[in-house]
Amino acid sequence: MSTETIKAKAHRICETTGLTIFLKAQFFVKVNAVLAVIFLLIGGIAAISLALTRWSNVMLLSDVWYYRMLTLHGVNMLIFWIIFFEMAILYFASTTLLNTKMFSKNLAHVSLALMVAGAVLTNYIILDGQADVLITSYPPLEAHPIFYLGIILFAVGALIVCFNFFATLYIAKKNKTYEGSMPLVTFGAATAAIIAVVALLHGAAALIPTFFWSMGWMEMMDTGTYRLLWWGLGHHSQQINVAAMVSVWYFVATMSTGAKPLNETVCRGAFILYILFINLAAAHHLLVDPGLSSEWKMWNTSYAMYLAVLASMIHGYTVPASMEVAMRRKGFDKGILGWFARLPWKDPGFSAVALSVIIFGFIGGITGVTLGTEQINIMAHNTLRIPGHFHATVVGGTSLAFMGLCYYLVPLIFQKDFYMKKLARIQPWLFGGGIVMMSLGMSFAGTYGVPRRTYDVDFSGANLETGFDPVAHIFLGVLGIGGTIAFLGLLLFIVLIVAAVFFGPSLKGQKMPTWQNKRDQKMTDELISKGYEEEGKDYHVKTPGTIVLVLIFLLSFAIYYFANWAALTDLWFIR
Repeated sequence: MSTETIKAKAHRICETTGLTIFLKAQFFVKVNAVLAVIFLLIGGIAAISLALTRWSNVMLLSDVWYYRMLTLHGVNMLIFWIIFFEMAILYFASTTLLNTKMFSKNLAHVSLALMVAGAVLTNYIILDGQADVLITSYPPLEAHPIFYLGIILFAVGALIVCFNFFATLYIAKKNKTYEGSMPLVTFGAATAAIIAVVALLHGAAALIPTFFWSMGWMEMMDTGTYRLLWWGLGHHSQQINVAAMVSVWYFVATMSTGAKPLNETVCRGAFILYILFINLAAAHHLLVDPGLSSEWKMWNTSYAMYLAVLASMIHGYTVPASMEVAMRRKGFDKGILGWFARLPWKDPGFSAVALSVIIFGFIGGITGVTLGTEQINIMAHNTLRIPGHFHATVVGGTSLAFMGLCYYLVPLIFQKDFYMKKLARIQPWLFGGGIVMMSLGMSFAGTYGVPRRTYDVDFSGANLETGFDPVAHIFLGVLGIGGTIAFLGLLLFIVLIVAAVFFGPSLKGQKMPTWQNKRDQKMTDELISKGYEEEGKDYHVKTPGTIVLVLIFLLSFAIYYFANWAALTDLWFIR
């Protein structure tokens, strides 16, 4: 067999994008994506049971099963679903986008085996009732050793994937498989991988001693030290998600509208800000811990965190601005927001990403910066306002963006088409709308003092009569209804993906079917194939619509931020 024949069998050319897809890497993209969806379903089933338990008129679960499902939900949604999917992104971004083969197939198999074994062991021991310690597993809460071992095995597998990713980047650079700078999407994935290494090392420092303690080999770690180390894992993991999510924003913006970053240097600088400063901002989870000084807390969660927040604000401008430029290039330039109305809202990949940007920014971002302020955090820390915030970031932001990517991943990598396309167009709105309702229900219930991680907020059977304002129970009902709607959107997503991947019409040798009309798709293809530069016109600065959207965001942030300071005066009398 000739060398050219061997090379031909090692890869294929995508009919839609013209990119080279390496078959060994494609296998691991597929497997990790499928596993991610499996664990998404497990986490989703736990999620609906929790939503219907926090809804005080339903109270679906018993107290024991509430904490068991809370542990199951957190581990599967925050770790297994998201990280398996991010591993798929790393394989794709390092091979296809750089036009190079994967560094090591054997390492990829080892990492996959470790991650699957870890996920299965962890889920088994949780469902067996021997790990009702929640995802944080704070000592002196003690789980069965298998719980810690499972997460450690999973983390080691993820570290190996990161090593394989970096080694693949080195091969691509050495062999000069791409011209110019590294593609922005790959740069963002590299940012996620760097933060992942830091996060996983923190996790090792927290969980390996805890595993030894559960085995009886050493004394329990100091609880304050454990919390500090664990949040070096927990909060940094969210920033892995943010970097990966933003990379997906840029990729889908290009695929759906033909948008290109207005200034890649600025975008890369924003990613670097994540690496340098987001790790410092983890202290906002420790603002009520007595072992850390107020001076350190304030510096860490103000000046240090603002530099990381600046990165998200840069991306929050550049992504919609790039789409505005693309739409105006197509001729949709009437008025300030005429381009916005003509965006491809019927494309589920685009609408999922657009909703991800909006929910992450307007709900997750605004609440996150506000709750990261030490004084405000004191009145909100252990209330439902906290999960109200991170459900907007992790679920409404990251998970919704990953769902949007799947509408392109399935035809491009699996080479399958979707059934029920009308339902596919509805799915992002159903899921995103449910998440917004659930997040707002949590946040407003939290303003009435409703605690997080508490089974019965009425404290039935307590010696002293207690409870919350009836309005708080209305918002708990909003939480339950929103959670139910979001779960239906999640189920619809899984049905659509499973039907397409395993039973969908084959697209081998064909271009990916478009979600847009032929005219709009033709204009998008033309923008993808050429640059923005056109003699006599400078489209890079003409983004009045995005400026208006940014001003609306800043006004919303100011109102919410100062409303919280006004609420603080109800607790602290201020002359």
